[in-house]
Amino acid sequence: MTHPSSSTNQCTATHQIQANHESPANDKSRASHPSSVDLIDFYGKPLWLKRDDLLPEPFSGNKGRKFASLLSGDFPAVTTLISYGSPQSNSLYSMAALAQRRGWQLEFYVDHIAGSLFRGETGNFGGAIAMGAKVLEVPLKGMSARSYIETERLNRPDRQQLLYIPEGGRCSLARAGVHQLGREIVDFAREQRLSSLNVFLPSGTGSTALYLSEFFGQEALRCQQTVFSEPLFTKPPSVDTPYPQPSFQVVTCPVVGDAAYLQEQFAELSMDESIYPKVVGARHHYAKLRREELEIWAKMKQQGIEFELLYDPCGLLVLKALMDSEPGPWLYVHQGGLRGNVSMLPRYRRKYPEFFHLSENEFQVAEVPGDGSVWSRKCQVAD
Repeated sequence: MTHPSSSTNQCTATHQIQANHESPANDKSRASHPSSVDLIDFYGKPLWLKRDDLLPEPFSGNKGRKFASLLSGDFPAVTTLISYGSPQSNSLYSMAALAQRRGWQLEFYVDHIAGSLFRGETGNFGGAIAMGAKVLEVPLKGMSARSYIETERLNRPDRQQLLYIPEGGRCSLARAGVHQLGREIVDFAREQRLSSLNVFLPSGTGSTALYLSEFFGQEALRCQQTVFSEPLFTKPPSVDTPYPQPSFQVVTCPVVGDAAYLQEQFAELSMDESIYPKVVGARHHYAKLRREELEIWAKMKQQGIEFELLYDPCGLLVLKALMDSEPGPWLYVHQGGLRGNVSMLPRYRRKYPEFFHLSENEFQVAEVPGDGSVWSRKCQVAD
């Protein structure tokens, strides 16, 4: 993955400064119904789970938050949406759906399209193609997708009609939708009478974590000025109940690269280090198959909750270790992305066939209980 430049942190397009957006407080992107929060048992400890994966398709998860402004904003000159990334990424599918809804053409540039890539419409790649997206390999050998877009594609005569969104939606237009997520978490914490809440999510480019932390920082400043403000707290407690003012900490881990890479991503969006999330966890090789990540994914699936296989297993493993040493309460943001599992599961099946020998739709999870004996549990791969 390439490092972003400061020229891309505003969702660059020649005309984009003229795009009209409402202020976050009155944003059209604000969800009509907040996503639910479930309390689950996570290795013997309570964990709140923010179910953004249950937001309506095709804009569920963090892409639904990041692209909310693009759904509602006024972009009168745009005819083509430009982006880049992996051909199996969740952002490809969500951008294809966005372009289709807005009547735009999506051009999505990739370094390479593997012959083994899952192409069915249930996956991100095939689903995007079915919605009319153009998934294009970079035509200039040796040039990255990002470099090609910024030095070649954006300089063509039709540049006034292009809206360029950096990889994964990492730009300022993501702010309003992520701030809405923050509002929902604040309302939840107040309803639960929590004095503090640690909010955890794994990061690729880190924009969701950064804008969430930014919102909580702004919220803390507002709480210093007023005890209660209707636009912020949509569900106040009863009049005879003291108003809790929870404190929030956003904690994230790198799924692409290391903490230094994430810090660079934060700096491209904001120079205010006071709002940066706390970064924990070691360097992580993106999309590398790991047995322990499949195991924790399987354990959560057995509990009835499916996560995606690129980001969440890494995040859940880091969170598990963190909860052993740091007190809660903790809330994990489930960022959706389940469509990518149809391409990841065959890869895992090839590398760890012992997990998948029961049937086409089941795999076997070996566990070691306290007495040292080994036993197996069956778990559905797909409903």
